Amino acid sequence: MTSAPPAPAPRARPRYLPAFACLNAVIALAFGTFAAHGIKDPQARDWIMTGVMFQLPHVAAVFGLLGWRNSPLVHSGAWAVSIGSFIFAMDLNLLAMGAPRWVAALAPACGTAMLFGWLWLAVIAFAGDALKRFED
Repeated sequence: MTSAPPAPAPRARPRYLPAFACLNAVIALAFGTFAAHGIKDPQARDWIMTGVMFQLPHVAAVFGLLGWRNSPLVHSGAWAVSIGSFIFAMDLNLLAMGAPRWVAALAPACGTAMLFGWLWLAVIAFAGDALKRFED
C-alpha cells in the first residue's frame, strides 16, 4: 500500500510588505493629525492632507491585495503601490515642512509607480491563472 505524497507546505507570506503598509499608515495618521492641529499655513496643510489622501487608501488596498492572492506577482504590484504612495506623501510632507521646491520633482515618479502598480495588478487580475507558471 502506497501513501500519497505529503501536500506541499503553503507558501509563507513575507512580513515586510504588511509591516511597511503599517508604517505607511502610522506616518499618514501622524502627519494628518499634525496638519489638522499644528500647521497654520494653508498651503502646507493642503500638501500634507493631499499626501494623506493618497497614502491611507493605498495602505488599505495593500492589505486587501495580501488577502486576495499570495503571489510574487501580486506582491510586486503591491510594493509599487506602497512605495509610490509612501514617497509621494513624504515628498509633500517635506515640502510642507520647508524643504526646497526641487523635492517636488519626486512626486511624478511616485505617481507613476502607483499607476504602474495598479496597471500591473489589473493585468494579473485579467490573466487569472494564466500567469501561475511565473509564480513558482
